[in-house]
Amino acid sequence: MHSILQRAFTDRRVLKAIAGLNNFDATSVAATVKAAEFGGATFVDIAADPALVQLAKSLTKLPVCVSSVEPEKFVPAVAAGADLIEIGNFDSFYAQGRRFEASEVLALTKQTRALFGEITLSVTVPHILELDRQVQLAEELVKAGADIIQTEGGTSSNPVHPGTLGLIEKAAPTLAAAYEISRAVTVPVLCASGISSVTAPLAIAAGAAGVGVGSAINQLNSEVAMIAVVRGLVEALATANTVRS
Repeated sequence: MHSILQRAFTDRRVLKAIAGLNNFDATSVAATVKAAEFGGATFVDIAADPALVQLAKSLTKLPVCVSSVEPEKFVPAVAAGADLIEIGNFDSFYAQGRRFEASEVLALTKQTRALFGEITLSVTVPHILELDRQVQLAEELVKAGADIIQTEGGTSSNPVHPGTLGLIEKAAPTLAAAYEISRAVTVPVLCASGISSVTAPLAIAAGAAGVGVGSAINQLNSEVAMIAVVRGLVEALATANTVRS
């Protein structure tokens, strides 16, 4: 694992800035990468596209993760310089009615690990599974070679309250998964989907080693605002670890 990532995971202060698995817009990806760089994120997560990897590498020294649900797409992206790979970002498919069952995610993990024996591999556990099945799948994924387990769930939650309470309601599914999975596996757990500066500390308290944040950053139109959100998340994680220690 990249030394920057290893240290951050050990300290439980990882912040991944997510541009989006289906986001191939160079301007948009560049804005997210710059926000990650200047805001103090730990690493960036972009679509598995060689041109985007080269773009990200030209803009930041942070580790670059590429996401896909098609293992063969990792090959040119890694050749272009990607530092780690991820099977995930399933949220972007649910609106299309595309489901990822446990058996498929496990098969994708095995295929990907067969292609790459050494590279750090992160795998998302689909939130559409019952919680006990999510835990079981996480254990199976680690045995199959996953180095990081990621949780999700923001798209399935239906917050009924505004403000802070609504933010907590939105993050509840991914927080619950992080709590259960982090107690079942020995690899780091990254809590993503529906996370904000309010709920990032709750993810750490639940047992996660860090958080992944996408729309809270990349839905903004101003790079200054994007950087501010990243910095706010970094500060929230720092506060969480101060409290924890």
